[in-house]
Amino acid sequence: MKNILNVEDLQSMARKRVPKMFYEYADSGSWSAETYKANENDFSKIKFRQRVGVNIENRTLSKTFLGKKVSIPLALAPTGLCGMQHYNGEILSAQASEEFGIPFTLSTMSICSIEDVAEATSQPFWFQLYVMRDKAFISNLLNRAQDAGCNVLQITMDLNILGQRHADVRNGLSAPPKFKLKHIKQIITKPRWALGMLRAKRHFFANVVGHAEGVTDSGALWSWIAEQFDSTFSWKDLDWIRNQWKGKILLKGILDPDDAEKAAQLGYDGIIVSNHGGRQLDGALSSISALPYIVDKVANKMEVYMDGGIRSGQDICKALCLGAQGVLIGRPFLYGLGANGKAGVTRCLEIMRDSLDESIGFLGENDVNNLSRKNVLYTSYKKGAFD
Repeated sequence: MKNILNVEDLQSMARKRVPKMFYEYADSGSWSAETYKANENDFSKIKFRQRVGVNIENRTLSKTFLGKKVSIPLALAPTGLCGMQHYNGEILSAQASEEFGIPFTLSTMSICSIEDVAEATSQPFWFQLYVMRDKAFISNLLNRAQDAGCNVLQITMDLNILGQRHADVRNGLSAPPKFKLKHIKQIITKPRWALGMLRAKRHFFANVVGHAEGVTDSGALWSWIAEQFDSTFSWKDLDWIRNQWKGKILLKGILDPDDAEKAAQLGYDGIIVSNHGGRQLDGALSSISALPYIVDKVANKMEVYMDGGIRSGQDICKALCLGAQGVLIGRPFLYGLGANGKAGVTRCLEIMRDSLDESIGFLGENDVNNLSRKNVLYTSYKKGAFD
């Protein structure tokens, strides 16, 4: 796949190979998609300070995430329906990230199960939790994740209600998928995808079916999911999860400095500055715009990560310059997965690595750990804007 030069090339290939309902599930935002678009576009407001006359030989991209060394400051974000972009999608993505030396995060709403991924990999991976009403299911899920060797838990904070995504409504996408005539037409025009799915280990949400009470098959799954959104969810509901989990915990979905400060005060290991990829509150700040204000508030108290809008190593570099410990990517690796399975995910990571390495060189830096706001001009940032 060396002729694939950027994430947009992978995206174009994925669009041709993945059925429309699943491709658009990954590649869409809520309502007008204002925040989804801003996540990408706002990176252009940040300009690099190119430096010359500096020895930039022997550059290093490695950092530590929660005490563990990573080859580049990047992790794969949790993504629902990953296994519908390509058969065995979670397994292949986890294997690609392990070989690359970066963390993979498995979603609660993955197609392949925790145990499936653990069986196919040799290193600990991260697990993401949706806080649902069914506490017995959640408790069992946490035990399963720890038994599988997961050492970091991401708790998603911004899904106590579901933002409407017009593409999913128009496509009639449900969980599990209900294949009507228009869906069948989509599938038969994607024979490569369809033949792969015949070989898939799983076809439904394997972390749920057979584990949640009363959910013994795909038919009972949708009604169970519809009952799980908990609008009463609050900070105090995290206590029993924290008491049960023995590893590190990141809170995902933090966009406001005051919420970041709350997480720091409660002693969490880190946060992920995120707006759910623009899939929840439309009109919210882009992740990269929110990042420096949150870093100002808590950077010396906990590790700060971000996701949303990352499409290149240049974007990673800008996030690091604004104070992120590292970033997570969702759509880019899904494009790679949909384009060409494990090889596509690996190609995505290579693109990210190579463009990050090139970027720090132009900045006159040898080590990503030395990046800071000295390396960028960010005219949109106004100190105290949240006061």
